[in-house]
Formats: sequence, C-alpha cells, structure tokens
Amino acid sequence: MLSEIAIRAAKPREKPYKLSDERGLYLLVNPNGSRWWRFKYSRFGKERGLSFGVYPDVTLAMARKRRDEARTQLADGIDPSHKRKAEKLSNANTFRAIAEEWLALQKDKLHVRTFDKAKYQLESLASTLLNEQGWHPDLIELQLAHAERNKVRAAYNRAQRLPERRKMMQAWADYLEALRNDDAGNVVNIRAA
Repeated sequence: MLSEIAIRAAKPREKPYKLSDERGLYLLVNPNGSRWWRFKYSRFGKERGLSFGVYPDVTLAMARKRRDEARTQLADGIDPSHKRKAEKLSNANTFRAIAEEWLALQKDKLHVRTFDKAKYQLESLASTLLNEQGWHPDLIELQLAHAERNKVRAAYNRAQRLPERRKMMQAWADYLEALRNDDAGNVVNIRAA
C-alpha cells in the first residue's frame, strides 16, 4: 500500500514506472516528473484503464475514493470508462455546447457586431425549429434561458414546467441525432470543416 511519504520520495526515471497501491490503483511516474493516478481493471476479459488525475492535485485519499467509486460501478455492471465517455459526449453534444464551440472558433474571425448577430441567429434557429415542431413558445423561452426580468419570480420559476421541458429537449436531441445520421450529405460537420 502506498503512503504520502513514498509518493513524495518518488523521483523521475528514464522510463515511466508504476507505484502500486491496492485493488488496481497505481501512480504512474513519468520521466518529466508528472505523476498520474491510474486505475487498472478488467471487464469481459479485456484489460482497461482509467485516469483519476495528477498528483498532488488529486491526493492519495481522493484517488482511493475515485477507485472505490469505479469499483462500485463495476460491481453494478457499469464500465466506468464507458460511463465517463458517455457523460462527456452528453455534455459536449448539446446544441448549446456545439453552438458555443462554433462561436468560439469564429470569435477572432468576425467583427463584434457580426459575432453577436451569429449568436442571436443560432438561438433563433433553435427557437424557430422548436416552434415548427409544435412546442409552446413559453416553454421554448424557458429552455433557451431567456431571463425573467423580475428577479423574485425568476428565483421561484427555475424548475417551471420541467417535465415538459425534458420532453421537448429529448425531442430536440432526437432531431439533432437524425441530422447527424443524415446520409444524404445535407449536414456539414463543423468540427471537420
């Protein structure tokens, strides 16, 4: 079992090496001096790995806690690596995330007024398409986070019509998924463009 003293005493070598803790957790010490927490496990006979971060940002206690969480997921039949990837994808493939990514790429290329117009047009596009799909305009405004002017009302209405909003966002996600899977070549991948 590793100790903080052993970790601090670990010096870089010519090649990366491992300092083992227990139950699949180890610290990978790299030639440049960086120390990465890793968790090794197997699933369906395949060896897999997961990174828990860099020491000292992630302490030994934190790494052990993350290992225990990953082992609990494995016991529940969940591959922690696949779960992490799915969470990243679900966060990265929202309309807002992709629109913000595209806008960030355009910011230096566009005049401020043009940039603001593009941002507005992306929101307008989402609003228009959701309206065309038959969703209630108030619901769309709530979801697009157009702020309530009354601060007190805004605080109380944060979860207003949440079941309907979830249903609308699932429909929106299905719509975007259909666009992504369009084999006719009607959609241009902005990440590849």
